[in-house]
Amino acid sequence: MKDAAEDLRKNVSLPFEQARAMPPSVYTSEAFLARETSSIFAHDWFCAGRADALANPGDYITLDLADQPIIVLRDKVGALRAMSNVCRHRMSTLLEGRGNTRSIVCPYHAWTYNLDGSLRGAPAMDQNAGFCKSDYSLPDIRCEEWLGWVFVTLNPDIPAVAQQLAKVEDLVADYDMTNYTETFFETHIWDTNWKVLAENFMESYHLPVCHAGTIGGLSKLNEMICPPGEDSFNYHTILKDETLRIAMAHPNNTRMQGERRRTTFLLAIYPSLLITLTPGYFWYLTLHPHGVGQVRIGFGGGMSNDYADDPDAQANFVQLKTLLDDVNVEDRGCTEKVYRGLRSQSASPGHLSHLERPNYDFAQYINARIQAADHQ
Repeated sequence: MKDAAEDLRKNVSLPFEQARAMPPSVYTSEAFLARETSSIFAHDWFCAGRADALANPGDYITLDLADQPIIVLRDKVGALRAMSNVCRHRMSTLLEGRGNTRSIVCPYHAWTYNLDGSLRGAPAMDQNAGFCKSDYSLPDIRCEEWLGWVFVTLNPDIPAVAQQLAKVEDLVADYDMTNYTETFFETHIWDTNWKVLAENFMESYHLPVCHAGTIGGLSKLNEMICPPGEDSFNYHTILKDETLRIAMAHPNNTRMQGERRRTTFLLAIYPSLLITLTPGYFWYLTLHPHGVGQVRIGFGGGMSNDYADDPDAQANFVQLKTLLDDVNVEDRGCTEKVYRGLRSQSASPGHLSHLERPNYDFAQYINARIQAADHQ
């Protein structure tokens, strides 16, 4: 069997002007997915969602990162923290989904933990002479907030999120991304490789065709700008039509000038936080592999706080959410077709368009992580 890492190394060795799509093996190989899990998802920062989804003490979300179950919550003093979602007794997982809780109670034997991870109580343990509650706190996981986003990592040595993404912060400073409020969050599983969906977001070349039934007619390829990416992210921009008022900067917004007031950034923060950021609203995907042929998707979005007192805008966002759902149906169809095609014996990567520059940079990132892990 061909080595997918070697296929990718050869693929990315060409300059962008001669570049092709990534080879099929990097999407279909179980061995390559195992390497991605250890060298990317267990190594880099991963976005768990928005901080305003954890506004109150006891608010929590759960996720699996590189096969590690994690809780992210707001503790009693208002601090954001992450910890293992595995009981210290017989190792059941503890919480599921999202919600609010006063304490963390194991569903197996009711060992109960405080919101700081310390063990509060353990029924029927008084006859074990070696048992001491202070020995049984839930292990902490690194957790940081950046511009309203919550990131976790299993890597104790990785630089801070703000350090890695300083260029993103400079790039979109006038959008004030911290002050967007999430109004919906959903989870989905699609039958495609995680990188297929990530790449689908990174290029708007497909919009006129894949989204012919929704937004395709509004997509002007000649207005899309796809600059070279950076080490931790790539992006491209498009100009929104002013008929979509809630995509424009609010009249009260004096931070933004000129065309910036209608510019949409499509940010791909590695490995898999994908943000559509307009001056008026945002939506995002956060992706994690669910096996080679499936991807687990967190899908959320909301409005800039500039629109908080604008009831018409809120009603318009409800209509926009319906449109986004329709767009997702189209994207699911397109990306699942790509994955089916990738498994064909006839699959062979074609040359990239200039509108697929972000895909080239993403391939460089994937290769760099895999090669670095191989040389450690």
